[in-house]
Amino acid sequence: MMKTNGEYCSTREAAALLGVSLRTAQLWVENGVLLAWKTAGGHRRILRQSVTRILEERKRALREPVRRGHRTMRIVLVEDDLDLLKLLSITIDELDLGIEVLTAQNGFEGLVLIGQAKPDLVIADLNVPGMDGFRMIRSLHGSAEFSPRRIIVSTALSRADIQDRGGLPDNITVLQKPMPVSELEALIRAEQALYVQPAHATN
Repeated sequence: MMKTNGEYCSTREAAALLGVSLRTAQLWVENGVLLAWKTAGGHRRILRQSVTRILEERKRALREPVRRGHRTMRIVLVEDDLDLLKLLSITIDELDLGIEVLTAQNGFEGLVLIGQAKPDLVIADLNVPGMDGFRMIRSLHGSAEFSPRRIIVSTALSRADIQDRGGLPDNITVLQKPMPVSELEALIRAEQALYVQPAHATN
C-alpha cells in the first residue's frame, strides 16, 4: 500500500505535535504507543492517526488542577479493575490533600498518560492488559525525562513470581493485594509532605 505524507510523519514532527522530546517520541515508538514503520533508509514514519489518538486522550484525561494558584500533587492510577480504580480514587480524594488523580486502565494508556501528565506518584497494577506493569515500569525507568519520583505497585503476585518475571527496580514499593488501604494512605501522605516541603522553604 502506498504510504502518503498525509498519513505519516517523522519522529521529530510527531514529537513537536505532541509537545514532547524527540527521545520520548522514540521511546513511544519502541513500545508500540506510537504506530510506525521504517523506510529502506532506516527512518521512522509514524502513523498520524496514532498521534491524533494520543492528543485526544490527553484532552480527555487531563483537567485543570483542582486548586488554582497552589501547588498540586498529581497521581496516576493504572488499574484495569474498575471497582478497585474507583475505590482508590475515592480513597485519595477523601484524604482531602488537594491531590489531582488521573486514571488509565491498561499499560499503553498509562505510559501515554504518565508522559503527558508527568505525575509525582504512580500507583499501578502489574497485571494490566495491553502492556503489563512490568514493561510499563521498565519503559519509565528507561527515560529520565518523565519517570515519576515514586512508583507503588499493587499485585497478587508473590515476591518469587515477581522475580521470575524479571523483577522490579529496588526503589519500587510493592503492596500485595488486597491492598492495605491504611498503608497506602500513609505512603501518599508521606509523599505529599515531601512534595509540598519546597513551597514552605525560606531563602
